Amino acid sequence: MDTLSQFKNELEAEYQTTRKFFETYPDEKNDYAPHEKSMKMLPLATHIAEIFEWPNTMLHTSELDFGSGDYQPKQLSTRADLIQALDQNFKLGKEALENANENDLNATWALKNNGEELAKWSKYESIRHALNQITHHRAQLGVYYRINDIPLPGSYGPSADHQAF
Repeated sequence: MDTLSQFKNELEAEYQTTRKFFETYPDEKNDYAPHEKSMKMLPLATHIAEIFEWPNTMLHTSELDFGSGDYQPKQLSTRADLIQALDQNFKLGKEALENANENDLNATWALKNNGEELAKWSKYESIRHALNQITHHRAQLGVYYRINDIPLPGSYGPSADHQAF
């Protein structure tokens, strides 16, 4: 099985769908959140854009420690910034998958906070988790859009707002 090729194809499909969502992103709703415990709209969208780079990080490192200060979320402010970040991160993620080999997926990768291991998976499982995160968080963004009467593009088929495949 050519897992890397499948990951690359899936990342490409998720990128195309996410880009449609970002092309209708409402700059005036950056601070919107449906609940006080919910992430605000722009940080949520920024997080989605950043996940597209994760295959690159996962294939080139053995861990990410949030407490070390090496990772800082980007501070974006406009739809254009969001699309630019998405495009750049997708390119990095895709290139990493193109340049890896199947054996690279067997090594382990860990997520830590100040040295405390939060999760540890094979790199295959880590990348699978990242792809699942894109879908999960884009669905959250879709709920934000729906609540604000922003038409939803189709994801894996038509939406109530866009009937075409």
